[in-house]
Amino acid sequence: MARGINQVILMGRLTRDPETRTTPSGKTVTTFSLAVDRQTQDDQADFFDITAWEKTGELVQQYLSKGRRVLIQGRLRQDSWDDKDTGKKRSKVEVTASDVTFLDGPNGESGGSSAPASSAAPANKKSEDVVIEDIDDKPIDLSEIPF
Repeated sequence: MARGINQVILMGRLTRDPETRTTPSGKTVTTFSLAVDRQTQDDQADFFDITAWEKTGELVQQYLSKGRRVLIQGRLRQDSWDDKDTGKKRSKVEVTASDVTFLDGPNGESGGSSAPASSAAPANKKSEDVVIEDIDDKPIDLSEIPF
């Protein structure tokens, strides 16, 4: 019999700045919240609490802030406890991130990279300077291909 699968992939925007703390054992943990838009016409969203440990969490703390778009891969984790005030059983489901992909550039622009694309034309070059050579429509001789 196969083992269970617990995997989740979410894409959305941070609803608050990440918060990092250190556990008594010395591990760092970063928490933040993610809003994922529903694909409906009434513009609703689902909100998820995300936990990122150690290096992943440190990178989230360093590079992300409220409003930034990210892709989260991880697993669901459920916590249960007794409420001290009411005595009722409480539970919470959160995502433990194993991988976080930054989807916005450093200034919030889309594209995920601050470096210009290598295929971008220089800004000072005019469109009439570009020369396109004619390509003939004769068939390709497969014996001329070297591999």
